[in-house]
Amino acid sequence: MVRSKAPSKKQQKKGIDFKKIKRKLGRKLPPPKNATNTEIKSKAIVLPEQSVATNKEGLAVSKKGLTLKELLQQSSHHNAKVRRDALMGIKDLVINHPAELRQHRYAVIEKLRERISDDDKVVREALYQLFKSEIFPGCAEDNQGLFISLLMTYIFNAMTNLAIDIRLMAFKFFDLVVQYYPPCFSLYAEKILQSYEDILRKNQFYLEDKGKLKTTLSGLVRCLSLLPSKKPESEKSISGDRIIHAFEPDTPTANTGFSTIIKKLKELVLVLINCFQDFIPLLNSMPQLDVLSFDCILSMLQSIDIAVRFFIYGIHEETPESICDQTLSSALSKKLLGVFPLYPKHHLSVKEDDRYFILNVVIAAIFLHLRELVCPSANVFEKFLEFIENALLGTICSSTRSGKATWEKHIPLLLPFIPKLASEVQTGWQSRILESFTWTFKDCNPESSLKLACLSMIEEMLIPRGYMHYTKASDTVVLDYQTVWIRELPLLLNLLGDKQPSSSQVVLCLLLRLGQFSGSNPFLFGEYENIQFALSEFYSTCQEGNLYYGPFMRLPRDCQELSICCLYYFSNLNVLLLKSLTFCCLCSELEPFVSFRIIEVLHAAYKAGHIQIVDHISFFMTLLSRFKILPESICPVRESDVKVSNHGTFKSLTAMLCSYLSQMGDSSVVFHIVEKAILGLILLQPPLENACAMLRVLIVLDSKPTLLSEQSIIALSNFLPGYLMDVVHCIPEDDVQTWRYYILPCFFMFDRSSKLLKLVLDVIGSFLTDSNLSLPSDTSTRYATDSLSRINATISLLLLIYKDVKVRKIISSFRTEIGSILQSIASLQSSEVKMTLEERHRFQSSVLEKHFPLVRMVGNQPRGRSSFVGNIEKKYRFS
Repeated sequence: MVRSKAPSKKQQKKGIDFKKIKRKLGRKLPPPKNATNTEIKSKAIVLPEQSVATNKEGLAVSKKGLTLKELLQQSSHHNAKVRRDALMGIKDLVINHPAELRQHRYAVIEKLRERISDDDKVVREALYQLFKSEIFPGCAEDNQGLFISLLMTYIFNAMTNLAIDIRLMAFKFFDLVVQYYPPCFSLYAEKILQSYEDILRKNQFYLEDKGKLKTTLSGLVRCLSLLPSKKPESEKSISGDRIIHAFEPDTPTANTGFSTIIKKLKELVLVLINCFQDFIPLLNSMPQLDVLSFDCILSMLQSIDIAVRFFIYGIHEETPESICDQTLSSALSKKLLGVFPLYPKHHLSVKEDDRYFILNVVIAAIFLHLRELVCPSANVFEKFLEFIENALLGTICSSTRSGKATWEKHIPLLLPFIPKLASEVQTGWQSRILESFTWTFKDCNPESSLKLACLSMIEEMLIPRGYMHYTKASDTVVLDYQTVWIRELPLLLNLLGDKQPSSSQVVLCLLLRLGQFSGSNPFLFGEYENIQFALSEFYSTCQEGNLYYGPFMRLPRDCQELSICCLYYFSNLNVLLLKSLTFCCLCSELEPFVSFRIIEVLHAAYKAGHIQIVDHISFFMTLLSRFKILPESICPVRESDVKVSNHGTFKSLTAMLCSYLSQMGDSSVVFHIVEKAILGLILLQPPLENACAMLRVLIVLDSKPTLLSEQSIIALSNFLPGYLMDVVHCIPEDDVQTWRYYILPCFFMFDRSSKLLKLVLDVIGSFLTDSNLSLPSDTSTRYATDSLSRINATISLLLLIYKDVKVRKIISSFRTEIGSILQSIASLQSSEVKMTLEERHRFQSSVLEKHFPLVRMVGNQPRGRSSFVGNIEKKYRFS
């Protein structure tokens, strides 16, 4: 076989241009050899002054470290989640840094208002909560007019949005604006009413989603409640502007542009009536009235009721007849009043009965407002009267606790019409209406708003006004119920106690009005007089020797003032009520101002002839004799005693009563009554302060020469020495002002009756000579039990008398009695009385220092020493 030749190298190179590389499937191709490497490698350069974090030092940031400016920028991000997170971040920042909102409030509102029409539901809700919880409360004190104007343009734009959810959220935002700035409704009333009318015409949404309708209607009720109106007489209260106590809405009272919206409001009422009419088939078809349907219907009826009240009582130029034209009256009569009363088809639950009761009450109120305009037939009118009677008696509502609460909350809506109904209906219905109203008044909770509303109506029916004519004495039906109402008032005061001062104030205002009006009404006059016994428990009572204070003591000052003013209008204040008031005045817990006010009003009542003179003086004497002085010491040592001392109060009381007693008419008659009363009280040995007060009363009413009887002079001669000894022992000698206050009444008596002074000196002499004899005052026996105490007390007393110039002149004619007293002192000290060294020293320092003035009083040896002094020196051996 022939071997082939191997190819040459030239042949091999010539045949292969590029080397073919076999690649395995799935392997990544290597980069080409001429590829450019674009990788950049670098090292971080740390420059602290250029750090992003340091730019936020000192700035308020959220939890994620974002500033307010960054969060506001993110609030308009295209991503809904970012927008929501930005709103949550703003809320977090504002909570932790409230100053940020105050500083940038207008920028925040200007930026966030764009989100009112946001396409995302979650973002809109987050914005609403942000405004509700942080922005509106944080800007409450700012210029709200500018603040609201920034929002209203965007709210109105949202109200015209094609998306129904955005439109509903706009109404929700406007409701929030009205809550914080009510005047904004008057500025945009026409636009707002038009927007509500447009949204309510779209019945396809509210029949499907009642929750959205409920939110919209609740805002409408709030707006309409701001319509100004002149309250009818029956809705005015006892005090001031007479607003019914159960309802006091914050509504404007001036015409602020609402007169131009009558037409829009009429159109809105017609739309609301149609909405209500659309719900009636649903009520009949539903097995049970659910909560959402009930809330929607109730808001519709409340809106209609407020609008009707504005038509009739509103502050505008049109008359109710021109507003409630044929179209509106026909719609109200047929579509609303024609379906009354609403009743459940199936009695499945107690709550359902209560809900229908509430709806019927509102419809009945609308009817009663329109009664004179729609002119109902007798059958229709009687149907409403039957409902009112049953509603007042509580037979329609359930008897459960929730049913009772529902009844008390909503029945006041019917009460303003009771006075006028009772004055216009026939006698049979008049008795039934008043009977049911009286049951309501007596059965409701004393602390409830229903009780206050009943009190307002009672005033209307007790104190007649222009449109009521049933308070004549011949109208026995009404008089019987009036008697029941008046007699319930004091009992109600005691039930309220001091827990509800505002309710007690209303009752007291009514009592005061009754007292003021009773003078022109014989029936009210008699009934007002008869409440004194029940009213005495309001002040205080004494049962089986135990004293119980009534609510009067714990009520605020304004309530106490009202109750005190009521006392003036009783034509004959009985003793029981006076006794009750006396206990209050003597209570240390009662403020002195209140006590003085009671005395002032009672004295005015006495001058008007409402209190017998004997009872009035007895009241004064009881105050003077039983007033308890705190602390008991006249000159307190401890600082705590000074703080609680009522000595100054008692001095003011004494001066006040002395002034009143001196103005009570014939001074001689008053004096003899007071004299007899004081002598009887003195025999009871009253405390020093009370005795001084009664003595001051005597000298104010007495004259010179004295009017005191012989019996009184003898009684006083036995009492005054002990009283004077008490003054000497209780009051320090250097406290001249205090001892003069207590001893001055005695000096006046000595000046007016020399016989009294002689008898007093005789009693003092007997007191020294007879060791077994004690002075009538129980305190003197405690101070002067030994010979030394008797000598010191007597000498100090005589020196007090000597210091007064007038009494010194008077006593100069009684040298014999004074000399006898001094001789008794000498005899007492020269007797075989055993004394310790300490007693002797005290006697020397106290007696010998005072002997010269005493000697001059009797005129013995003015330039030398008296025999009395000589005997003392001889006994104790000192010169």
